[in-house]
Amino acid sequence: MTVLAGIGFTAPWVLLGLLTLPILWLILRAVPPAPIRRLFPAVTLLLGLKDEESVSDRTPWWLLLLRMMAAAAIIIGLAGPVLNPSREQAGSGPLLLVLDGSWAGATRWSSTLDQIDAQLTEAGRAGRTVAILNLTVPEVPVFQAAEAWSGRLPGLVPMPWQPKPPQIEQALVALDQVEGGFETHWFSDRLAYDDSETILAALQARGGVTVYQSPSSVVGLLPAGYQDGVIQLTAQRAEAGPAERITVLAQGRDPAGVMRVLQSAEVEFAGGETQAQIELALPSELRARITRFEIQGERSAGAVTLTDDSLRRREVALIAGTRNREGLELLSPLHYLTQVLIPTADFVDGGLLDVLPANPDVIVLADVAKLSGGEQSALVEWVEEGGLLLRFAGPRMAASDLGRDEEDILLPVRLRSGGRSVGGAMSWGEAKGLAPFPESSPFYGLSVPGDVSVTTQVMAQPDPNLADRVIASLSDGTPLVTRKALGLGQVVLFHVTADAEWSSLPLSGLFVEMLDRLAVASAAKSRQESQLQGTTWEPIQVMDGFGTLSDAGNLSGVDGVDLVSGAIGPDLRPGLYESGKQKLALNVLTSDTVLSPAVWPPDVPIKGQEISTETPIGGILLSLALLLLTVDVIASLALSGRLGLAKVAATAVGVLLFVPQADAQTPADTDFALNATKELVLAHVLTGDAQVDDIAGAGMRGLAQTLFYRTSVEPAEPIGVDLERDELAFFPLLYWPITPQQPQPSAEAYAKLNAYLRSGGMILFDTRDSDVARFGASSPNGRKLQQLAAPLNIPSLEPVPRDHVLTRAFYLLQDFPGRYAGTEVWVEAAPLDAEQIEGMPFRNLNDNVTPVVIGGNDWAGAWAVDRNGQALLPVGRGYAGERQRELANRFGVNLVMHVLTGNYKSDQVHVPALLDRLGQ
Repeated sequence: MTVLAGIGFTAPWVLLGLLTLPILWLILRAVPPAPIRRLFPAVTLLLGLKDEESVSDRTPWWLLLLRMMAAAAIIIGLAGPVLNPSREQAGSGPLLLVLDGSWAGATRWSSTLDQIDAQLTEAGRAGRTVAILNLTVPEVPVFQAAEAWSGRLPGLVPMPWQPKPPQIEQALVALDQVEGGFETHWFSDRLAYDDSETILAALQARGGVTVYQSPSSVVGLLPAGYQDGVIQLTAQRAEAGPAERITVLAQGRDPAGVMRVLQSAEVEFAGGETQAQIELALPSELRARITRFEIQGERSAGAVTLTDDSLRRREVALIAGTRNREGLELLSPLHYLTQVLIPTADFVDGGLLDVLPANPDVIVLADVAKLSGGEQSALVEWVEEGGLLLRFAGPRMAASDLGRDEEDILLPVRLRSGGRSVGGAMSWGEAKGLAPFPESSPFYGLSVPGDVSVTTQVMAQPDPNLADRVIASLSDGTPLVTRKALGLGQVVLFHVTADAEWSSLPLSGLFVEMLDRLAVASAAKSRQESQLQGTTWEPIQVMDGFGTLSDAGNLSGVDGVDLVSGAIGPDLRPGLYESGKQKLALNVLTSDTVLSPAVWPPDVPIKGQEISTETPIGGILLSLALLLLTVDVIASLALSGRLGLAKVAATAVGVLLFVPQADAQTPADTDFALNATKELVLAHVLTGDAQVDDIAGAGMRGLAQTLFYRTSVEPAEPIGVDLERDELAFFPLLYWPITPQQPQPSAEAYAKLNAYLRSGGMILFDTRDSDVARFGASSPNGRKLQQLAAPLNIPSLEPVPRDHVLTRAFYLLQDFPGRYAGTEVWVEAAPLDAEQIEGMPFRNLNDNVTPVVIGGNDWAGAWAVDRNGQALLPVGRGYAGERQRELANRFGVNLVMHVLTGNYKSDQVHVPALLDRLGQ
């Protein structure tokens, strides 16, 4: 690119065309040729005559200048002028653009793409081939024309991981397949990672390397922790600097299920520090709703930490078959369970029927043998809806006949009478230990301590499905823990007691890990590799480099150990994983992560990512040239007398003189007419009461949506009508809510209303007082309606007859409820001679649309919806109320169809006469 006077030119040789402008000036001056002057006496006979068309004997100087400017604009525009051109040398030879492409550069990714685009443009001007190598997903670089890469830039996105040794190894293999040397421009994310020196050495061996990186430091958010009743958050920046304050947002779903910011807090980095911490004390209900924390203004996966069960204390209801004796808490069957769960769970106290409405996550029954009919049915319903019922055996269960003859619905297996214990009829001789957990068990991978022994248990009856339901057994194969699915939930039975009376299992750490695997307890600390060994976790949502979650699709499951010790990469993506009812968040940063800035050798030049935006102005100059040439044509026609300017001026003067005599129409009136006539529009009369008018507008909107989804009528946004100012002829239907305080319309407004009614319009008067007026008292709204309707030309009215077209215009209806039901609806009375024809279910009523419909059922309140389509006002209760709302919507559809089509269905009464005339 050649730069002249601060303006760059991509094709500077075209500027040589400016040298031809003087020659062009002389040519234009010589055309047309100057006439020769001769004296001719007869010319005096032509004096006083006027030629309407004249030709100048010489082109005016200003027209020549106009043409020169147009020619110069064309020449300069074709030379490719560029404002604010890049001052860097384009270089020569192949150019390789290398990207770290990690989450650390996601916040500034748009700037990176802009700079890459600028370099592609410069390389294209210099005729250089370009290749792009993304180190997070390396592929063999292919050198192509720079223009071929410009369309692929939107496909370059940062990944939620940094280049790891496997990716670096792939990049080195890919570079080995490239022949010859090249220059490298490395777009760094300003964060250090392993083996970056190796790839740098390989690139320097092929040619010069220049690094481009942003001057701002990388900021990340470590996983949230929960300890001592508070949430602990740690923010980290890669480089120490001056004091800095950032805002952390806690996001989650509100009770309506809408994602929003639930809490925000400021975190301050002290001067010279790279870490800053903050503690949040939140109620358990709010804490359970939080799904992620993120740093405000940072659009990267590293600035986001997802939450899982570690922040959520599960609600557990503990119910024992025997009461605690005072002072003997250690002998309570729930003592060990309480000690295990108290750090990680909240307890729901009360009887079984008292805790079920609270919908706890887990219900524990310790040696509860008998349940009443009501308790059992309620508990079964709770489990089927996704609850976990955890049962422990005991003397009461062993002595009962529970699950003997047939499987109890709240037990996973059938049980034998009595229990199995040392010294009994089925003596083992010695206590038994636990067998290793099978792969199908949720406990698979947990190590079994040698000191765990069982002395007594309840036995399971042999059944065909017994083997599938055993998830833990003793060393001799006797089932110890069984489980079955029940609806969306599950029932788990420990065949031993919850205390140390029958076994030493409740005294061991294995008991805690087993409860955690069953999702009875939620780990308040990071999960250990031993806890996740043998488990498989399915990805639910995965995170991209910008920190946005998306559905995991058909990604395969991940071994639990990999979630703790595996490296995030193409095969292990950050996001939310699920195993059973447990959720685990895999974040980009771990609690051990330390962000370090990238350090480059002294021989590697480092440049910032600030770019000067080049602005091509060639198109502007060519457009200016076209404009000048257009002006030249108009000026030439004007000089030759062929433009007819006198006629145009006379017409303009006539228009100016005529306009004041016409009726003035304001822009507001024009906009109102356009909005009311571009599509079918439903309207409501403005009463002056803002609340009533808002509900009326929402009601018309809801009716319009119902018409759109159920009929071929597609109304536009409803309009509020001012009777004193607005034209009514645009609207087929006016909804008029009555309020006691609304003013009486003027005589001009009544004239418009009567003209509207005579021309086929309909007014729906709604006194909205059916809830009180139906008791027989005259309401203020009813009295106001009498005053408002007195000057109107309203025909005789009658309650809607059962065979009126309103009952069948679209839906078959018998009643016309709104928010209220029960009062009569009045329409134009039928003619006195209306008779029912034999064989027809309805009379031959008048063929006109009833001009008014009067009622008090508050139809707009039943139709009203918000901008999201949700109902605004309640109608009745439960199913009956929704049924009443549906009937109100159907009445609205019938009303509009009646207005638009008239009593077309009544024409069926003429069918017999028509058939008779046709001889059928």
